[in-house]
Amino acid sequence: MWRAVALTLFPEMFPGPLGESLAGKALKEGVWSLEAVDIRRFAKDRHGTVDDAPFGGGAGMVMKPDVLSAAIETVAEPGMPKVLLSPRGAPFSQARGRELAQGPGVVLVCGRFEGVDERVIEAQALEEISVGDFVLSGGEIAAMAVMDCCVRLLPGVMGEPASASEESFEDGLLEYPHYTRPASWTGADGIERRVPEVLVSGHHGKVAEWRIRQRQEITRRRRPDLWARRQAVKVNDEK
Repeated sequence: MWRAVALTLFPEMFPGPLGESLAGKALKEGVWSLEAVDIRRFAKDRHGTVDDAPFGGGAGMVMKPDVLSAAIETVAEPGMPKVLLSPRGAPFSQARGRELAQGPGVVLVCGRFEGVDERVIEAQALEEISVGDFVLSGGEIAAMAVMDCCVRLLPGVMGEPASASEESFEDGLLEYPHYTRPASWTGADGIERRVPEVLVSGHHGKVAEWRIRQRQEITRRRRPDLWARRQAVKVNDEK
């Protein structure tokens, strides 16, 4: 069973949306487990103090190293990656999600306040991960995003394996457009829009080619960073 542990000051936030849909069904069926551990349990005083003022001055508070380290040491198992959700972390990716899903699980440290004492990051070898170039009130929502990405990649969670292989980011490209019935539809703007003819042609080879071209074009226009990275890899492979 894949194990996810969230170290948080707000354990009541979990499972939240992870208790619904694919992740929720898999959780009920025992495909994975989720444990939300309250960091305040490891506080050293009767007030449950988990933060203190930063050395050197400045606004905000910092999570205490002794408290957080004790929490991590209690829940971590050998071989389980230990991740700190942080705006300064490396961007989370589908590839990293797949790597985590192939392991025994993950410990996710949900930061709060101005951050975490740097010495904990060093001593616990925490991997810092960011879910985007923006700041949240805490790491809980980011942790849920990481969990959801990993859980849907676990064997048996998604009904159709091909669904995952064709999704955005799986091979460095964004996903192609999708259409369903009716074949002709008029929107609120009064314009009739029809499904591309190739998709109703019944020619599977041409459909596959169309989808590849669409993925390439959408990636080139919307995510030039991904396109440039893909082209660079292609050039290196040809050398």
